Amino acid sequence: MNKEIVLFDINETVLNLNSLKPAFSEAFGSDEALPRWFSTLLHASTVCISTKVQTQFAELAGVALDSMSAKYHVELTDTQRTALLVAFANLKPHSDIRGALETLRSHGFKTVAFSNSSLNLISAQMRNSGLDQVFDEIISVEETGSFKPDPRVYEFAARTLGVSVGDLRLVATHDWDTHGALSAGLKAAYIDRSGVPYHPLYLKPDIQSATMDGIVEQIIAIYSSS
Repeated sequence: MNKEIVLFDINETVLNLNSLKPAFSEAFGSDEALPRWFSTLLHASTVCISTKVQTQFAELAGVALDSMSAKYHVELTDTQRTALLVAFANLKPHSDIRGALETLRSHGFKTVAFSNSSLNLISAQMRNSGLDQVFDEIISVEETGSFKPDPRVYEFAARTLGVSVGDLRLVATHDWDTHGALSAGLKAAYIDRSGVPYHPLYLKPDIQSATMDGIVEQIIAIYSSS
Protein backbone atom coordinates (compact mmCIF):
# COMPACT_ATOMS: atom_id res chain seq x y z
CA MET A 1 0.00 0.00 0.00
CA ASN A 2 1.48 3.35 -1.07
CA LYS A 3 1.87 5.89 1.68
CA GLU A 4 -0.15 9.07 1.48
CA ILE A 5 1.26 12.45 0.71
CA VAL A 6 0.45 14.65 3.69
CA LEU A 7 -0.57 18.25 3.10
CA PHE A 8 -0.27 20.71 5.97
CA ASP A 9 -2.29 23.87 6.34
CA ILE A 10 0.16 26.57 7.41
CA ASN A 11 -1.37 29.48 9.31
CA GLU A 12 -2.41 28.36 12.81
CA THR A 13 -1.80 24.67 12.03
CA VAL A 14 1.97 24.82 11.49
CA LEU A 15 2.75 28.43 12.40
CA ASN A 16 1.57 30.13 15.58
CA LEU A 17 -0.55 33.13 14.66
CA ASN A 18 -0.49 34.32 18.27
CA SER A 19 3.02 35.68 17.76
CA LEU A 20 1.31 38.53 15.87
CA LYS A 21 -0.93 39.41 18.81
CA PRO A 22 1.32 42.03 20.47
CA ALA A 23 1.70 43.96 17.21
CA PHE A 24 -2.04 43.91 16.48
CA SER A 25 -2.94 44.80 20.07
CA GLU A 26 -0.59 47.79 19.96
CA ALA A 27 -1.85 48.96 16.58
CA PHE A 28 -5.57 48.68 17.36
CA GLY A 29 -5.68 48.91 21.14
CA SER A 30 -7.48 45.60 21.56
CA ASP A 31 -6.42 42.03 22.28
CA GLU A 32 -9.29 40.90 20.05
CA ALA A 33 -7.93 42.65 16.96
CA LEU A 34 -5.82 39.72 15.71
CA PRO A 35 -8.52 36.99 15.83
CA ARG A 36 -11.07 39.40 14.36
CA TRP A 37 -8.69 40.33 11.54
CA PHE A 38 -7.98 36.69 10.70
CA SER A 39 -11.66 35.76 10.91
CA THR A 40 -12.52 38.68 8.60
CA LEU A 41 -9.84 37.51 6.17
CA LEU A 42 -11.16 33.94 6.08
CA HIS A 43 -14.77 35.12 5.77
CA ALA A 44 -13.86 37.29 2.78
CA SER A 45 -12.03 34.44 1.07
CA THR A 46 -15.10 32.20 1.49
CA VAL A 47 -17.37 34.87 0.00
CA CYS A 48 -14.98 35.19 -2.95
CA ILE A 49 -15.24 31.43 -3.54
CA SER A 50 -19.03 31.50 -3.52
CA THR A 51 -19.36 34.57 -5.74
CA LYS A 52 -16.41 33.76 -8.05
CA VAL A 53 -14.45 36.90 -7.19
CA GLN A 54 -10.84 36.32 -8.21
CA THR A 55 -8.24 37.96 -6.00
CA GLN A 56 -5.18 37.13 -3.94
CA PHE A 57 -4.99 36.32 -0.24
CA ALA A 58 -2.58 39.23 0.31
CA GLU A 59 -5.13 41.68 -1.09
CA LEU A 60 -7.81 40.29 1.20
CA ALA A 61 -5.42 40.58 4.14
CA GLY A 62 -5.00 44.28 3.36
CA VAL A 63 -8.74 44.81 3.04
CA ALA A 64 -9.22 43.07 6.39
CA LEU A 65 -6.76 45.54 7.93
CA ASP A 66 -8.87 48.38 6.56
CA SER A 67 -11.92 46.81 8.21
CA MET A 68 -10.09 46.63 11.54
CA SER A 69 -9.03 50.27 11.19
CA ALA A 70 -12.65 51.31 10.70
CA LYS A 71 -13.91 49.12 13.53
CA TYR A 72 -11.41 50.41 16.07
CA HIS A 73 -11.32 53.97 14.72
CA VAL A 74 -7.60 53.76 14.10
CA GLU A 75 -5.80 55.25 11.11
CA LEU A 76 -2.78 53.13 10.33
CA THR A 77 0.24 54.75 8.76
CA ASP A 78 1.71 53.11 5.67
CA THR A 79 4.63 52.01 7.83
CA GLN A 80 2.33 50.37 10.40
CA ARG A 81 0.28 48.68 7.72
CA THR A 82 3.35 47.28 5.98
CA ALA A 83 4.84 46.13 9.28
CA LEU A 84 1.70 44.15 10.20
CA LEU A 85 1.57 42.41 6.84
CA VAL A 86 5.31 41.72 6.78
CA ALA A 87 5.04 40.20 10.26
CA PHE A 88 2.79 37.55 8.72
CA ALA A 89 5.89 36.22 6.94
CA ASN A 90 7.75 35.85 10.23
CA LEU A 91 5.42 33.68 12.28
CA LYS A 92 7.03 31.24 14.71
CA PRO A 93 6.28 27.53 14.35
CA HIS A 94 4.32 25.63 16.98
CA SER A 95 6.71 23.79 19.28
CA ASP A 96 5.43 20.35 18.23
CA ILE A 97 5.74 20.75 14.48
CA ARG A 98 9.40 20.20 13.54
CA GLY A 99 9.87 16.91 15.37
CA ALA A 100 6.54 15.61 14.10
CA LEU A 101 7.42 16.42 10.50
CA GLU A 102 10.84 14.82 10.84
CA THR A 103 9.22 11.67 12.23
CA LEU A 104 6.71 11.54 9.41
CA ARG A 105 9.40 11.93 6.76
CA SER A 106 11.61 9.31 8.41
CA HIS A 107 8.75 6.85 7.90
CA GLY A 108 8.64 7.54 4.18
CA PHE A 109 5.80 10.07 3.98
CA LYS A 110 6.05 13.11 1.74
CA THR A 111 5.22 16.39 3.46
CA VAL A 112 3.76 19.38 1.63
CA ALA A 113 3.13 22.93 2.85
CA PHE A 114 -0.26 23.94 1.43
CA SER A 115 -1.85 27.34 1.93
CA ASN A 116 -4.15 30.06 0.61
CA SER A 117 -1.20 32.45 0.77
CA SER A 118 0.97 33.22 -2.25
CA LEU A 119 3.88 30.97 -3.12
CA ASN A 120 6.29 33.79 -2.29
CA LEU A 121 4.75 34.28 1.15
CA ILE A 122 4.63 30.57 2.03
CA SER A 123 8.25 30.18 0.91
CA ALA A 124 9.25 33.14 3.08
CA GLN A 125 7.30 31.73 6.02
CA MET A 126 9.06 28.39 5.71
CA ARG A 127 12.52 29.98 5.46
CA ASN A 128 11.94 32.40 8.32
CA SER A 129 10.48 29.72 10.58
CA GLY A 130 13.33 27.32 9.80
CA LEU A 131 10.92 24.70 8.43
CA ASP A 132 11.99 24.80 4.79
CA GLN A 133 14.09 21.66 5.23
CA VAL A 134 11.25 19.55 6.65
CA PHE A 135 8.79 20.10 3.82
CA ASP A 136 9.34 18.28 0.55
CA GLU A 137 7.21 20.70 -1.47
CA ILE A 138 5.30 23.96 -1.16
CA ILE A 139 1.98 24.48 -2.95
CA SER A 140 -0.03 27.69 -3.07
CA VAL A 141 -3.61 27.85 -4.30
CA GLU A 142 -2.95 31.17 -6.08
CA GLU A 143 -2.87 29.63 -9.56
CA THR A 144 -6.46 28.44 -9.16
CA GLY A 145 -7.86 31.92 -8.56
CA SER A 146 -9.69 30.53 -5.55
CA PHE A 147 -9.11 29.47 -1.96
CA LYS A 148 -9.65 26.58 0.41
CA PRO A 149 -12.19 25.04 0.94
CA ASP A 150 -13.11 25.24 -2.76
CA PRO A 151 -12.83 21.64 -4.08
CA ARG A 152 -10.85 22.96 -7.04
CA VAL A 153 -7.86 23.87 -4.88
CA TYR A 154 -7.57 20.38 -3.41
CA GLU A 155 -7.87 18.94 -6.91
CA PHE A 156 -5.16 21.37 -8.04
CA ALA A 157 -2.86 20.08 -5.31
CA ALA A 158 -3.45 16.51 -6.45
CA ARG A 159 -2.67 17.38 -10.09
CA THR A 160 0.44 19.27 -9.06
CA LEU A 161 1.68 16.25 -7.13
CA GLY A 162 0.69 13.81 -9.86
CA VAL A 163 -1.64 11.72 -7.69
CA SER A 164 -5.35 11.28 -7.12
CA VAL A 165 -7.12 13.24 -4.39
CA GLY A 166 -7.62 10.00 -2.48
CA ASP A 167 -3.84 9.71 -2.09
CA LEU A 168 -3.71 12.96 -0.12
CA ARG A 169 -4.38 13.71 3.52
CA LEU A 170 -4.77 17.28 4.78
CA VAL A 171 -3.73 18.15 8.32
CA ALA A 172 -5.42 21.31 9.58
CA THR A 173 -6.60 23.00 12.76
CA HIS A 174 -9.68 24.46 11.02
CA ASP A 175 -12.70 22.19 10.93
CA TRP A 176 -13.98 23.91 7.77
CA ASP A 177 -10.70 23.01 6.07
CA THR A 178 -10.77 19.34 7.03
CA HIS A 179 -14.46 19.24 6.05
CA GLY A 180 -13.57 20.80 2.69
CA ALA A 181 -10.82 18.28 2.06
CA LEU A 182 -13.04 15.34 2.98
CA SER A 183 -15.81 16.70 0.76
CA ALA A 184 -13.35 16.83 -2.14
CA GLY A 185 -12.32 13.19 -1.66
CA LEU A 186 -9.14 13.62 0.39
CA LYS A 187 -8.48 12.13 3.79
CA ALA A 188 -7.88 14.54 6.64
CA ALA A 189 -6.57 14.93 10.18
CA TYR A 190 -7.77 17.54 12.64
CA ILE A 191 -5.40 19.02 15.19
CA ASP A 192 -7.30 20.76 17.95
CA ARG A 193 -5.18 23.80 18.75
CA SER A 194 -8.01 25.98 20.10
CA GLY A 195 -10.20 23.71 22.21
CA VAL A 196 -13.26 24.86 20.25
CA PRO A 197 -15.64 21.94 19.56
CA TYR A 198 -15.53 20.51 16.04
CA HIS A 199 -18.56 21.66 14.04
CA PRO A 200 -21.20 18.93 14.41
CA LEU A 201 -22.48 19.31 10.83
CA TYR A 202 -19.07 18.93 9.18
CA LEU A 203 -17.55 15.67 7.94
CA LYS A 204 -15.18 14.34 10.58
CA PRO A 205 -11.72 12.94 9.81
CA ASP A 206 -10.56 9.55 11.07
CA ILE A 207 -7.61 11.18 12.84
CA GLN A 208 -7.88 13.82 15.56
CA SER A 209 -5.48 14.94 18.28
CA ALA A 210 -4.53 17.95 20.38
CA THR A 211 -0.87 17.66 19.32
CA MET A 212 0.98 17.20 16.07
CA ASP A 213 2.86 14.24 17.57
CA GLY A 214 -0.51 12.58 18.16
CA ILE A 215 -1.55 13.25 14.57
CA VAL A 216 1.66 11.79 13.16
CA GLU A 217 1.52 8.72 15.41
CA GLN A 218 -1.97 7.92 14.12
CA ILE A 219 -0.98 8.43 10.47
CA ILE A 220 1.98 6.08 10.86
CA ALA A 221 -0.12 3.53 12.75
CA ILE A 222 -2.62 3.29 9.89
CA TYR A 223 0.13 2.18 7.53
CA SER A 224 1.92 0.00 10.06
CA SER A 225 -1.23 -2.09 10.41
CA SER A 226 -1.93 -2.28 6.65
